[in-house]
This record gives sequence, C-alpha cells and structure tokens, in this order.
Amino acid sequence: MAFRAYIVEDSSTIRDNLVETLKELAQFEPVGSTASEHEAKRWLAANAWDLAIIDLFLREGSGMNVLEACRGREPGQKVVVLSNHSSRDVRWRCQQLGADACFDKSTELEALVAYCRKLRDGVQPQLEAAPTTPGTAAPA
Repeated sequence: MAFRAYIVEDSSTIRDNLVETLKELAQFEPVGSTASEHEAKRWLAANAWDLAIIDLFLREGSGMNVLEACRGREPGQKVVVLSNHSSRDVRWRCQQLGADACFDKSTELEALVAYCRKLRDGVQPQLEAAPTTPGTAAPA
C-alpha cells in the first residue's frame, strides 16, 4: 500500500520538487497539494491521507492553523512542518499544536526523506527532543 502525502506549500517550485523527491526517494504517493489554509483544512478533513507536510507561511492563511486543525486526525496520520522558519521557539509551538516533526527547508530535507522512509517501513521515527518551553535547552 502506498503512503499518501498531502502538501501544504505556497511555493510552486518547492511543492513540485517535494512531490518528485517524495515519489522517488521515499516511495510516497502525493495525493494533493494547496497553497492556502482554507483549502488545506477542507481537504485534510474530507480525504484519506497518511502524511501532511505543512509550510507555516502560506499564500492565504497560516500553516499553524492547518496544523492545529489536524489535532483530531487518526492515530496513524502524521503531520510534519517544513519551513524556513524553524527556530527553537517555532518548533516548540508546532509541537504544542500537534506536529509530529519539524524540518528546516534549507538544511533538513535529507532528514525529512529519512523520516518518510521510516514511516513507510513501519518504523517509528526517533527525533531530537524538543524543549518543553520556548527558549530552554533540550534535555541532554
């Protein structure tokens, strides 16, 4: 069974590259994409998916609101944030809103692909612990 990925990203170039990367390197099946909060929330609530990849800054609305709308998802559905804005505080806030993982677009694409491969293979990905409050260090 193919893993179904839905992408919420406002840059068509990044979105197209991400689709090709997921298909080729992680054997995920992209089932749709959008650049807007409203469309993402509507689609994710009405369709079957295994992974949602969400950018935080969208053409219309906010990825944070999409992330929060996914809180009631099925247990097997994963939501990750892929953004250029991935400071410790942003990662903490995304975790509080229910993100399973956060990746930086410019430096962590390989980590995203590795995460996707582990999901596909049925392995629970282990990620670096996030801080419990903004501005604090992660546990050693």
